[in-house]
Amino acid sequence: MRARTVKPLHAGDPAIAGGFHGHLVGFIDWLRAMRYSEHTIRTRRIDLGYFIDWCEERGIRRPDEVTRAMLERYRQYVFAYRRQRDGQPLSFNCQGTRLVAVRVFFRWLTRQHHLLFNPAGEMDLPKKETRLPRHVLTVAEVAQVIDAAGSGELGLRDRAILETLYSTGMRRAELVALDLADVDAERGTVLIRQGKGRKDRMVPIGDRALAWLARYGDEVRANQGGEAHALFLSRQGLRLTGKQLSGIVKKAIDGAQLERVQLSGPLNSSCHLFRHACATHMLENGADVRFIQALLGHANLGTTEIYTRVAIVKLKQVHEATHPARLHGPGTGEQA
Repeated sequence: MRARTVKPLHAGDPAIAGGFHGHLVGFIDWLRAMRYSEHTIRTRRIDLGYFIDWCEERGIRRPDEVTRAMLERYRQYVFAYRRQRDGQPLSFNCQGTRLVAVRVFFRWLTRQHHLLFNPAGEMDLPKKETRLPRHVLTVAEVAQVIDAAGSGELGLRDRAILETLYSTGMRRAELVALDLADVDAERGTVLIRQGKGRKDRMVPIGDRALAWLARYGDEVRANQGGEAHALFLSRQGLRLTGKQLSGIVKKAIDGAQLERVQLSGPLNSSCHLFRHACATHMLENGADVRFIQALLGHANLGTTEIYTRVAIVKLKQVHEATHPARLHGPGTGEQA
């Protein structure tokens, strides 16, 4: 997986001795030395940038000027913040991510003896939400989206991408990181290298997805130059980025004209629709939740169990077979 370059830091004034900028650079270097993923490093930097901007607007230039009372005000600010694009508050999970970055930063400052005490040590974090997926595509809707992939070489590439996402349930970042050698057609498996949590895992892939990958490989990929190892390439011959992949999936979803599915959230939510569909459909067909956990690469079973609440088909079957109102039909109840 190619590491994305982290852009230069601009948070804080580098001319201020002991200021935020120098400490933030040191913190990022420490994260990299501790082998945190580039995604985590980028997220930490962005979230700390929000905090440092907030501090500097209030005349706070150095970490040792931050107090517990200031951190409480920042927590309230994050809670009350409204996004410019739609006026909606940040989700509790997003709030938590921003505050965790601050807490981890100050813990590092204290352990490195840049601060005598940690003002963020007792910072309260919002309870993490457990949200059901807003949209779960049906099997028929998945077929509609995949059929909307288009024609030509790009259409064949996009079809292979959609089939792979649905068959494996892999994450966006995992798919764009795939190399040609990671697909083992003979065994029917895909090797996901350094997925979330920097863990490798082997996942099965279905015959239909393999057939489309084979067509893509023979008719498109074999004729492309560009990056020699990457499985999916852009028009420019470069490995697809996560944003490009999300655009491909969203284009297919829009092309399918599904009235029930309106993507108004972040672009990366489009790829997660296939991840949700893969897990939900397999559960509804009798797959054990622990197999789904291994397939999706979840560290905790509780993360996977959210799909058991979405897989409604079997619950409806039990409801129809056992609920008195269903058994007796309409009009058989006693009048009040």
